[in-house]
Amino acid sequence: MAFMRLPWLDPGDPFPNPSQAWGPEQAAPGLLAAGGALDVDSLCRAYAGGIFPWFSEGQPILWWSTDPRMVLFTDEFRLHRSLRKTLSRFIETSGCELRIDTVFDAVIRACAGSPREGQAGTWIVPDMVKAYTALHRAGHAHSVETWIDGELAGGLYCVAMGQAVFGESMFTRRTDASKIALAGLVAFCRHHGVRLIDCQQNTRHLASMGAREIPRSDFVAQVAHNRLKPALRWRFDPVYWHDLLLPRPSA
Repeated sequence: MAFMRLPWLDPGDPFPNPSQAWGPEQAAPGLLAAGGALDVDSLCRAYAGGIFPWFSEGQPILWWSTDPRMVLFTDEFRLHRSLRKTLSRFIETSGCELRIDTVFDAVIRACAGSPREGQAGTWIVPDMVKAYTALHRAGHAHSVETWIDGELAGGLYCVAMGQAVFGESMFTRRTDASKIALAGLVAFCRHHGVRLIDCQQNTRHLASMGAREIPRSDFVAQVAHNRLKPALRWRFDPVYWHDLLLPRPSA
């Protein structure tokens, strides 16, 4: 891939407007810029503008802002019958627990070993692991963890700024463990009034769970509004499952 047509960023440079990202007629739709840095400040500025890093080993840092943007509205999450049964068993079984932020390092490293749908390798290269671990320590990245009999069975990590939540990657070691973690994140977000979780890119798996595409301009406006809200308290209480499993009142 040639980068000469892309804006090249030095560390600390402002990001281009997301509207300048490559369009559908170009080789990599959504590609916005290359270079820059993965420090906490740069990542926070990127996410605040609807931009995220995604690159492979041997490439420079690549920054993206896809249009349309894949998102999951929490009230549109599809709790299929089979997952509902799995969740009910999980909640009622001794030794099964959903946790947040107890082993972030282990979660992101496990995600690095689980390629995204349709990809042969990982995009969570060592520099990304280091960067998001620093972002976690700064309070902006979180892990949602499925624990079974004292073992980490699956999970995900995400980025949060105020009440803007950006899903990043999932992994599983047992059947449906990553789906349980996603359901837990949805339950957590519903309880705290968070309506939207960023999914970045369209995959069949996310679509099957209720995610859909919206215009980038709408997504960026949502982020601008939600990131200024009070920060969430990233702790999971089992009572949050009620926000997912109990029937919701009609509007």
